[in-house]
Amino acid sequence: MSFKPANNIQDLQYFGEFGGVNPSISDSSTYTFLSAKTMFDTFEGNADGCYLYSRHSSPSNLYLGEALAAMENTETANVTASGMGAITSVVMQLCNSGDHIVSSRTIYGGTYAFLKNFIPKFNIKTSFVDITKLEEVESAITENTKIIYCESVSNPLLEIADIQGIASICKKYNLKLIIDNTFSPLSISPAVLGADVVIHSLTKFINGSSDTVGGVVCGTQEFINDLRNVNDGAGMLLGSTMDSLRASSVLKNLRTLHIRIQQHSKNAMYLAQKFEADGLKTVYPGLKSHPSHQLFKKMMNAEYGYGGMLTVDVGSLEKANRLMELMQHRNLGYLAVSLGFYKTLFSAPGTSTSSEIPETDQLKMGLSDGLIRFSIGLDADVERSYQLMRNCMVELNILDKERKLKVI
Repeated sequence: MSFKPANNIQDLQYFGEFGGVNPSISDSSTYTFLSAKTMFDTFEGNADGCYLYSRHSSPSNLYLGEALAAMENTETANVTASGMGAITSVVMQLCNSGDHIVSSRTIYGGTYAFLKNFIPKFNIKTSFVDITKLEEVESAITENTKIIYCESVSNPLLEIADIQGIASICKKYNLKLIIDNTFSPLSISPAVLGADVVIHSLTKFINGSSDTVGGVVCGTQEFINDLRNVNDGAGMLLGSTMDSLRASSVLKNLRTLHIRIQQHSKNAMYLAQKFEADGLKTVYPGLKSHPSHQLFKKMMNAEYGYGGMLTVDVGSLEKANRLMELMQHRNLGYLAVSLGFYKTLFSAPGTSTSSEIPETDQLKMGLSDGLIRFSIGLDADVERSYQLMRNCMVELNILDKERKLKVI
């Protein structure tokens, strides 16, 4: 693709108050005015460049939002206090009582719980479908459907959404396509492929240091204005506001995202190929064995690779837990949820990040209790990391005997 999202990020610059190469942090919750008329105009959204109250907006938050909009090639963006803050505000903005949502069945557990358990109290219903089957997606649409919701790369099964195909369906039925792109920043650009709104949990790859919780909604100026509307904007009234200090921190980390994603992808590809060659049941979009490998290849920004997420199924929860505990003991990573950290993180999603999904539904979607989700880190010597991981598997009798190597 000719679209270069990292270049757009680097091209943006906001100098600090005293000429600093980083923008000054607006460490204020409220702002003063020389004129009462200007305060009124600002409250009504009619005074560009003026700030009233930091729940509405702040310079730091707007700097970060514009950088993320440049990354996703949307008109603008609104940052939030968490990824769920972004998701919930978008859904509540677009849906009213009696409306219907078509959603992928494999999504982050918190999103699943929100759609399945929370919004039905507002008479908003959701149909969960296999997002990889376009005919199933289309057949789930009703006269009350308002949005189709999915993840570019699904959590945790790494299923790939045909964004262009789903966008065509949305245009046919006048629906909004909402894409959570948390697993694949830079690698996939959903707005370029036809998505109406792109969401990220900034907590993950974009921030990259596991010290901040945040989210973002990227979309048209009209939609973001609606979210921020003081009278009926879900982003405004639900109050999921990012702190200015955190926004400034994420913006600085964002500048290195392109380098980090390239290394995450490089390491994940290496490990996925090695694990698969060892006979492990490995899922990674970069492997030719992945059922949507060609689709991902068609959609991707090739210079950023296939992302840093992979899964390995070791057969049982007991084996998965023992392996993760041993890998942590050997300093190969951390037994922890989340993703995008410089160290490799691993967890069994069926009992952690996807535990909100009932076991029967987990089985239907193919989420086994022996599945380990890996967020591959930035190891400089990934070959050494692989050998140590392999030794852990050998020690625990996870690999076939004929494939064992001498434990170092």
